[in-house]
Amino acid sequence: MKQLTAFALGLATLVATPGLAQDHPEGLEALGPPPIPADNPMTPEKIALGEKLYYDPILSGNYAMPCSACHLPDAGWAVQDKISFGYPGTTHWRNSQTIINSAYYGKLFWAGASGSLEHQARSAARGGVAGNGEDDMMEARLAFVPEYREAFRQVFGDDWPSVRHAYMAIAAYERTLVQTDTPFDNYMRGDDAALSDAQKRGLDLFAGKAGCISCHSGALLSDEKYYNIGVPAYDGWQDDPLAQITYRFEMLSKGSTEQMYRSTKDDPGLYFRTKEKSDKGKFRTPSLRYTKYTYPYMHNGMLETLRDVVEFYNAGGGENEFAENKSAMIQPLGLTDPEIDDLVAFLESLSGEEILPEEPDLPEMEPLPVAANN
Repeated sequence: MKQLTAFALGLATLVATPGLAQDHPEGLEALGPPPIPADNPMTPEKIALGEKLYYDPILSGNYAMPCSACHLPDAGWAVQDKISFGYPGTTHWRNSQTIINSAYYGKLFWAGASGSLEHQARSAARGGVAGNGEDDMMEARLAFVPEYREAFRQVFGDDWPSVRHAYMAIAAYERTLVQTDTPFDNYMRGDDAALSDAQKRGLDLFAGKAGCISCHSGALLSDEKYYNIGVPAYDGWQDDPLAQITYRFEMLSKGSTEQMYRSTKDDPGLYFRTKEKSDKGKFRTPSLRYTKYTYPYMHNGMLETLRDVVEFYNAGGGENEFAENKSAMIQPLGLTDPEIDDLVAFLESLSGEEILPEEPDLPEMEPLPVAANN
């Protein structure tokens, strides 16, 4: 973690040098330092506290579901399965997204339900099929850990650990989990040899014939807008009883009519936030960075490999229950097999080396000190 922390604190000096090659496509750029909110500045002590809390199951209902339970470093800081792990006795209902580069999103979760990492951490810790914790309970547990009492006092000035500040510390740590030195970034900064010939051809396809740049643009390679591209429904809802229960729980808790609850067999996505029928089946465009390690893909993991993803788009997307809302942008691409190979090669250039820090040692609870008798 020492190397990672040093890297994070050096982000302020990182400058994205403009690409030197003349054929870099418009709408794409190298990734610079992440934005840091004014109300949650970064310090080494806050990052170190957030790192421990990220791995500590103390922030969950059953003392067993830390952030790292569903965002595992050796699984792309996600879960390499269609659907993420759920709170014991449940399963989740959507694919787990990587934490890497999440600092750049203005909209977190597949339907953009959170606008900051601080809010995302709170939502995950308290989510019924995620951490399932209660703030007062988690806050009380933190108070029983001497190391946390001292850390919260040092970092935030708390007499007793505040769970709100715990979420702020986790967010600060997650803002260190960025990758700005991929082959693609190095190429965009002027290193023409950073991409292979196949990857350069793939870049041309990405920005041209394949039209990927229409939604996967900017430094993050996401426009953070919402689309229905025809991803088929999660197949686990056909025969997995826990998945079926979870799905019905989410349908009710997020708000649906009785008719919709009884008849809908697919994830309505953005609809749960807007209650607009035209938003059924729409999900936020994910970044394509670090995707080499975050398979399977889409909001429900129904596409296994990057090649599967390219072939899916090449065929004009798919069909789901909300076909009337499928984006008109999704049309057959006419890519040949060699072009598909090149495009996949380019997508792989959007990931650098795996980020695999050592997990920190976690502090233990101890009895609270006896108050002095005055």
